[in-house]
This record gives sequence, structure tokens and C-alpha cells, in this order.
Amino acid sequence: MAVLLAASLAGPVFAATCDVEIESNDAMQFNKNSIAVPASCKQFTVKLKHVGKLPKVAMGHNWVLSKASDAQGVAADGIPAGLDKAYVKPGDARVIAHTKIVGGGETDTVSFDVAKLKAGETYAWFCSFPGHSTLMKGTLALTK
Repeated sequence: MAVLLAASLAGPVFAATCDVEIESNDAMQFNKNSIAVPASCKQFTVKLKHVGKLPKVAMGHNWVLSKASDAQGVAADGIPAGLDKAYVKPGDARVIAHTKIVGGGETDTVSFDVAKLKAGETYAWFCSFPGHSTLMKGTLALTK
């Protein structure tokens, strides 16, 4: 009995999780607002799932990662790129990673090199579909 009690007090051991699934919907919402990326990961993968029903031309969503200080500029500069380029300016060096635009029932996945992240830097992720970034956004941090 004492051994069982001691084991339960120690708590479970968790391995570093190097991926996350984020859901978006027809109400312009993500189901998460922060992501912790373990520094022990070589690659980190984000799976974006649109759980709504509207098509991407009407209510499409993507997931774009940049430094927090660059997010507003990345979103604004991406609008002229259009839907076919996922509202991300081609070759924009401020973009660390992004998915394509997905509509209701669709998913997309993106992986990026964790070495691109720096400890202590503030990162932001958002949907760059026009008008969505003010509501659909979150933070990302590199953790030990």
C-alpha cells in the first residue's frame, strides 16, 4: 500500500510533445490561445482542423507563426497575396511557418525547425484570412 501511495504522489512522467492540434470554426475562433514548444524537440508540428461547415472562400482559416512584433505587418502584407497564396506574402522572411487556408471539414499540417525559435522571444500565431487576425490569435513560447 505504501509503495502504491508513493508512486501516485510522484505523478505521471510526460515525454515532450512535439506536436499540437488546433481547431478553428465558423465563429472565427481557435480552441487554444497558447502553445508551449519544448526546447528538446527538433521539429514541431501543428495540425489545423476546421471543424466548421463554411467553405474556405467564405470562412477559411490558416495558422501563421511569426515573432509577436512582426504579426501585424505579416497579416497586413499577406492580404494582397490572396487566397491561393494563403494570404501570406510569398518569401516573407518574417513568417516562421504557416499552413494553407482550410475550409469546413478540412485539415492541414505544418512542421518547423525548433532551432528557429529563441528562448525569451515572444512569438504570435494567427489566422491571416482578411479580418480574422484580430480575433484568431495566440502566443507561442519555447520551454525547457
